[in-house]
Amino acid sequence: MKLNRIKAVLDEKGIKQTWLAEQLGKSFSTVNAYACNRKQPSLEILNKIARILQVNVKDLLADGKEFSNKVLSITKKSINLNK
Repeated sequence: MKLNRIKAVLDEKGIKQTWLAEQLGKSFSTVNAYACNRKQPSLEILNKIARILQVNVKDLLADGKEFSNKVLSITKKSINLNK
């Protein structure tokens, strides 16, 4: 389940994860974990990423509707499994 859109925004802007890692002072593996949603950045780091990429922090967050649809899909699957 995607909680952030860091990878999508990087792709839209044509920016490499290695460049963002350098700007943040973080390792590539940490930034890659953020971009692949294996790890979520703190609000402080998320704000820093937004400033670096010159976007609104909301642009880095997954669409609430997308998140709700995934939760609903998972819930429906678990209900069907329990029948």
